[in-house]
Amino acid sequence: MSKKAFDKIAAGLGEALAIARGESKPAKLHIPPEIDVRAIRAGTKLSQEDFAAAFGFTINQIKDWEQGRARPLGGVRAYLLIIERDARRVLELLSKARGKKAA
Repeated sequence: MSKKAFDKIAAGLGEALAIARGESKPAKLHIPPEIDVRAIRAGTKLSQEDFAAAFGFTINQIKDWEQGRARPLGGVRAYLLIIERDARRVLELLSKARGKKAA
């Protein structure tokens, strides 16, 4: 193992211990590597097309994610978790951003 790799691991362990002791707050948000887009969409009771249109995705993205041909990456996973938590509020915020009243 290189010194650089060891130093990164040691720094990570130090950060984890500080967080566990309550001396520091986590610096990163944990986003699970797998997101069940179909379940999130089902929770909104929207069709694939309506879900895509409402939240700014393409219909092809939704189909690919739900059929396992692709998976959401990066910030899109966080966005999907927010939608899962409170889809109505996300829609309200998006409507305000567009200058429209939420349905």
